[in-house]
Amino acid sequence: MPVVETSVHTDGAPVAHPAGLAEAVAVHRERGGVLWVGVDAPTSDEVRTLAETLGQRELGDDAVVRKHRRPVLERSGDTALLVLRSPRYVEDDERVELDDVRAVVAPGLVVVLRSGAAHDHAPSEDVLHPGPDVVGHGPVGVLVRVLELVLDAYGPVAAGLENDVDEIEEQVFDAVASVSRRIYELSREVMALQRATRPLLGVLDALEDGFAGQEPDRALHRRLHRARDRVAHLVEHVDGFRSLLENVLSLNAALVAQRQNEEMRRLTEATYRQGEQAKRISSWAAILFAPTLVAAVYGMNFRHMPELHWLLGYPFALALMLGLGVTLYVIFRRRRWL
Repeated sequence: MPVVETSVHTDGAPVAHPAGLAEAVAVHRERGGVLWVGVDAPTSDEVRTLAETLGQRELGDDAVVRKHRRPVLERSGDTALLVLRSPRYVEDDERVELDDVRAVVAPGLVVVLRSGAAHDHAPSEDVLHPGPDVVGHGPVGVLVRVLELVLDAYGPVAAGLENDVDEIEEQVFDAVASVSRRIYELSREVMALQRATRPLLGVLDALEDGFAGQEPDRALHRRLHRARDRVAHLVEHVDGFRSLLENVLSLNAALVAQRQNEEMRRLTEATYRQGEQAKRISSWAAILFAPTLVAAVYGMNFRHMPELHWLLGYPFALALMLGLGVTLYVIFRRRRWL
């Protein structure tokens, strides 16, 4: 089992850092106080084994073991479960990875579980370790610290998304072919981020109410108010990304339609010009065909063709060729084919 941290605290201060989980349980039973356990990327079976080792049946419940898509604070008697979504932005793939951070607080026990792919993101790593005098502020203090560290992880994610949105705006006006797909994929990541941030306001309401007969002290109230301001700003920021991407997608669709209309107009104009050229060519072909037809008829040299022996036969044939050509020219000219 990937246990990262085991420590025993008395009066808010660590008094022992046992090497393993079994030793930590033994020290805790001997000295009392609060046992802190931080576990990185455990499986469901490992969580249930941990519950048996610690003697905490609630720790192996489905509410703790299953994956959550939204932050939640659940209370059962004197045990509280806080589930948060810790993000990490993958720049190469423009993807937001969301890991579960689950904190279980019971009398004399704090267990913090981080699920998902392990990474070297400092706030996500620090969440497994107790800070100075965290345990001394009671269960609300523990959960507030976990929440603050997870909120720290959202800063780089928001910065990465903002940079990608700026790039998308430039690509839309540069008519990059793949920008529509990029907008859709980034919108999907923003929606996942919305599901991870909006419920945090409800979690803060529950933390401010306190639990198990313990109300937050003045210092914790100040920290909760600061956390609420951060969450409100974060939610507003993420909602702004969603609205901006929707507007950019609409703008891109309008620009694509405009470019398609311009292309259709150019094609129509080209087709019209081709039609005009075809009419001119056809007109001149018909005009030239009429004399050719007359010449072909009189070039047959049949014996019984009266015009062959007529004195005016040659001028008549020329006049007929010229008359047909002029007549066709006038007709085509009036129809504006020429």
